[in-house]
Amino acid sequence: MYDVITIGSATRDAFFKVNYKTVRWPLAPSGKALMLPFGEKLGVEDAFFTIGGNAINASVTFSRQGLKTACVAKIGCDVSGEEIKSRLKAEGVNTRHLKCFKNLPTAYSTLLLKNGERTILGYHGASDSFSFRDIDFSKLKSRWWYISLAGESYRMYKRFIAFAKKNKIAVAFNPSGYHLRHDRQSILQSLNDLSFLVLNEGEAALLTGISFKKEKEVFKKLDKLMPGIIAVTDGPKGVTVSDGRFLYKAGVFPEKRIVDRTGAGDSFGSGFVASLVRKPRDIKQAIRLASANATSVVEPFGVSEGALTRSQFRNPRWKNLKIIIKQL
Repeated sequence: MYDVITIGSATRDAFFKVNYKTVRWPLAPSGKALMLPFGEKLGVEDAFFTIGGNAINASVTFSRQGLKTACVAKIGCDVSGEEIKSRLKAEGVNTRHLKCFKNLPTAYSTLLLKNGERTILGYHGASDSFSFRDIDFSKLKSRWWYISLAGESYRMYKRFIAFAKKNKIAVAFNPSGYHLRHDRQSILQSLNDLSFLVLNEGEAALLTGISFKKEKEVFKKLDKLMPGIIAVTDGPKGVTVSDGRFLYKAGVFPEKRIVDRTGAGDSFGSGFVASLVRKPRDIKQAIRLASANATSVVEPFGVSEGALTRSQFRNPRWKNLKIIIKQL
């Protein structure tokens, strides 16, 4: 039996550090856009190639934390797919549940980085064909599942939850914005069967229908629907966690530098669960590992390259994080 199985997407990623001009663009959430001249051949300052996707990123954290880990995802029968398998094996992640698809290539993302922020060009490829035909449920027994479904694979969610409930598997869930917009009601109905839910503030507002400016109302609604632990992140501002009895508020560990924030959410969620697997009741320890892991991941190129091992987490750098606890 595994300690944790991650279920979601697997991608091949290319990171390019650029210095192109930004312009105002009100249609973007940031209000800014990169300006690229059309029809030109453009240079970049640096390039880095790696693997990614939410299932990949989480599985690396779990394995580096010493947990017996497997990854369930769909890749193409191509060079990128083989690279994903090779890299995961090197990390100690079981790849027997990665399914190869001949008709579409492995999902691919190109990330243009500037000053720690990024623009992502994403192609879902084989990931969008991920279905129940690719899964042998009899071999997915585990103490925990970490589910984060990309694209159209969200349609499998309810059956995953039903199987986990029947087989007493604890479920951690990190929904994508796409999943929330297309299957909100099913997610709300499933909250009673989750052990851990992690969202950012925008996703929490989307799920509950309540602006996160009314934070107490958001948590009140979620706590009523869910007996497990809820974490709502706010990027560089930190996180708020509820265990149904107390609210825990924490900031972040100072970064030495910020190269790229991609993967920080996966790193936080998987770090939190990695701690819960060993110490289910220690919320403060889970927050500390999750926050340290997210900080470590944004400092180098890549989405999981900075994920912490157990020995690295013992570094004094990660010892002190102010956590304020209030009774609900």
